[in-house]
Formats: sequence, C-alpha cells, structure tokens
Amino acid sequence: MSTSSNIMASEKHHIHLDLTAPERIANYIGGELKAPINGKYILNVNPATGEVYSETPDSDWEDVAYAVGAAEMAFPLWSTTPAEERFKILNRIAELIEENLNALALAETNDNGKPLWLSKKVDIPRASSNFRFFATGLMHFATESHNMEDKAINYTLRQPIGIVGCISPWNLPLYLFTWKIAPAIAAGNCVIAKPSEVTPMTGYLLSLICKKAGLPDGVLNIVHGNGPNCGAAIVQHPDIKAISFTGSTRAGKEIAATAAPMFKKISLELGGKNPNIIFADCDWDKMMRITLQSSFSNQGEICLCGSRILIEESVYEKFKNEFIARAKKLTVGDPLDESTKQGAMVSKVHFDKVRSCIELAKQEGGTILLGGNSIHLNGRCKDGYFIEPTIIEGLGPHCRTNMEEIFGPVVTLQSFKTEDEALMLANSSDYGLSATIWTQDVSRANRVAANVRSGIIWVNCWLLRDLRTPFGGFKNSGVGREGGWDALRFFTDPKNVCIEL
Repeated sequence: MSTSSNIMASEKHHIHLDLTAPERIANYIGGELKAPINGKYILNVNPATGEVYSETPDSDWEDVAYAVGAAEMAFPLWSTTPAEERFKILNRIAELIEENLNALALAETNDNGKPLWLSKKVDIPRASSNFRFFATGLMHFATESHNMEDKAINYTLRQPIGIVGCISPWNLPLYLFTWKIAPAIAAGNCVIAKPSEVTPMTGYLLSLICKKAGLPDGVLNIVHGNGPNCGAAIVQHPDIKAISFTGSTRAGKEIAATAAPMFKKISLELGGKNPNIIFADCDWDKMMRITLQSSFSNQGEICLCGSRILIEESVYEKFKNEFIARAKKLTVGDPLDESTKQGAMVSKVHFDKVRSCIELAKQEGGTILLGGNSIHLNGRCKDGYFIEPTIIEGLGPHCRTNMEEIFGPVVTLQSFKTEDEALMLANSSDYGLSATIWTQDVSRANRVAANVRSGIIWVNCWLLRDLRTPFGGFKNSGVGREGGWDALRFFTDPKNVCIEL
C-alpha cells in the first residue's frame, strides 16, 4: 500500500499525503498502519452501486489491547504537553482536512451514498471546524475558584482522564468521528477510536492526516471493526476510563449496562423521533423550504431530521398538497451527479429495514401520499440502494411508525387544533433529541420551546449549529452532552484543591 510506506517517512514535512482510498484499510495504532492481528476483514460496499470496493479490518480484543498499550505509552507526555502545542497540532489537522476537501468528500460519498455536493458542503468542512473549534477552545478553557472569606481558597483543576474510547456512527462519518476525537485529545487524553464498519474510509484517511500533522504516536489510535467484537472490546477494556458513543438506543443500552458497573464515564448520543411543529402564522415559504430539508436531507439519515410533521389544522391541506408537490421534485440518483438531491441508503441491511418500516406503516393503516418504493436506476447505480422520499398520513401518535426511529427518507403528517394538542403530540415519543417550531408569535415560540421535552429546539430554522452550545437529548435520546465546554468537561476529571489561608 503506497500510503503505508509514505506515511512512515521520518520527516513529516516531506511526506506526500496520498488520500486515495486503498483496496484494504489498515488500523492506526501507535502511529503505524497495522493489519488486524486475526487477519480477518469485512467487505466495504459502495451503497450507490452495490459493489465491494475495499476491505476493512475485522478487529477484536487483541487489536484493542494493542492500541491501549500504545495509548498508555503516549499519555504521560501528551497529557503534560502545553495547551499551545496541542493547539498547533489540532489546528494543523484542521488545515489538512480543508486542503484535502475533494478527496475526503469523494471517500465519504462512496462509503455512505450521500450526494457528493453534500459531503463537500457539510460533512468535510464540519470535520475541519471540529478540530479548529476545540483547538482554540482548549486555549480558553478555564476553571473555578471559591474564596472562603479569610479561611481558605478553593480552586479546581481539570485533568485529562487518561485513555478514552470514541465510537461513532455511519450517517455523518467524519463529521461525528472528529466531534468526539477533537475534544478528547485537546483535553490531553489518548484515544481509542472506532468508526462504523459500514463507513470506515474517512476514519482511515484521518489517521494519515494526523500523522502528517505531527500528532504524537499513540495519542490517537483508530481500530476498525464491528460492534460486537471491536466496539464491545473498547467498552469492556478496564483501562479505557470513558466512553463517548453515538448510535442506536439499543446499542446505547448495551454500552451502559457494561460501562456502568465498571464506573466508566459515559456520554451517549442516541436516536431521535423529532417533531416539526408548524403553526398557521409561520413564514410559509421559508418553512416549506426548510421542512423539505429537515425531512429528507442525507436521505433522512440524520438523528436530527424532523420525521414527525405536526401541522395546525387550518393549514393542514394546504401544507400537505404543497409539501407533496415539492417532494416530487427531489431528484434521487447517482451521488456523483450534481443534480442529485437524495442519494443511496447506506447499506443493503438499512435499505431493507427502511422498506420494512414503510410496509409496517401500511399495515398500521397509514396512507402513502408519496413514495414508498425502492428506485432502480440505470447505469453505474443499477444495483444501488435507493428509496423514494416517502410521506405518510393517517397514523396516530402511539403507533410504531410514529414511535420508532426509521432513519430514512420517511415522514408522517399529523394535524393539531390547539397549542396544547401540539405539545401532546410532540411529547408523545419516547425520544427527545430535537424539535423545530414554526411561528411568528414570539410568546408562543418561547412557551412551546419551554414545554417540548427535547434537548435541542430550533425556532424558524433547522440544523443551525453553534459549536459552543450543549448537544444531546432527553429520555431515550441519550445521556450527557457534547459540544463546547460540556465536551471538554466530559473528557476531564475535576479535582478540588483547598488551601487554608
């Protein structure tokens, strides 16, 4: 593998950074590219074509233990490296991500199935922003002091935990991978990270970027594999003291059951079944445009998508007709085509799951207003996993279709008469990640925002993100918060020092 030999060059400033996707991905442990110890690999499929185009390690506990050993060697020096030096390295990683935008975006699209323009516009720039944000954030990360009048002064030290595990999902692969890794290493920890085995390529390419940027060996170790073998080994390892996980609520429960008795710190960002609450007095054109985005962006494979659209009764028919008309114009096609608005489902397994959810909606008495079918394209993508944008009505709030996360281009429509009924519908889900409220009435916006049981509320907008704000959900949507100081606090342990005067 050419990238393997290039990346081992002794002088990092003379390394040629080749971000061509390899036919066989390697783990990144102790600053070196390593094959899995067991010699096993998982096939990596391009979901737009249905073709195998690379292999990723099927790592297990031996690889994780090896990575922990490398992290243990690196931690003493990294944890005491001055903040300014850490800033320079993380900022250089951000620059290299920006410089290699096109290569990373292509790798992301080939792995995930999302449109290439979306990878270029959102995923890769956000990955760069994550590193830059926490690089600068650690320079301003302050702690508290408490003066006990003339008796004593207390001050708080925040020290890195040690070795932490970061496990990220397949829907926004590099975006969410870096969202965990950047604050963890910024705070002085060493990381064992696992990208999804469904979308491993940009995680692998990140290892090459980190080496080129001068990140010391062993600070970041990327181990590829599936959840039951590799992910479970990370969660179970006694020397990994904290777990940051984004993924399904089912997997989150399993992680909590393992990590809690071991007294590990856990941050779990799980599923969502988010309400999009539309009042008649909203800015109609803006609402329609953004609601289309919040319904079908990234093939609906975003935990923040508004999959339950709640519309005030007086404008329900108007909304339904216009929404269907707009959704009909969404082009589902080859992710490499600039005109494509919706790409492929991430995998055959997920494709089948979304289709089964649509069939369940029919069985529950739902009416398919638009879509509901798979799409068969010609040419390069004839064997890809494509599903039409799907709009369903006629289902109550407590049916499975409105309670369970589908994670695809599928939304349901429900009407409400009063603000109280809107809140009842919004809060009927076991999830509580996000909600969007559309109204021009400022008082109503504040009332509804205060009473919706979700961790993130958008008013007259969607996915407008300030990285300083806490990110996470209520109920089955997770435990803990990511972002801003919350992330740096999670990845550090507070120590109070009391000095008698």
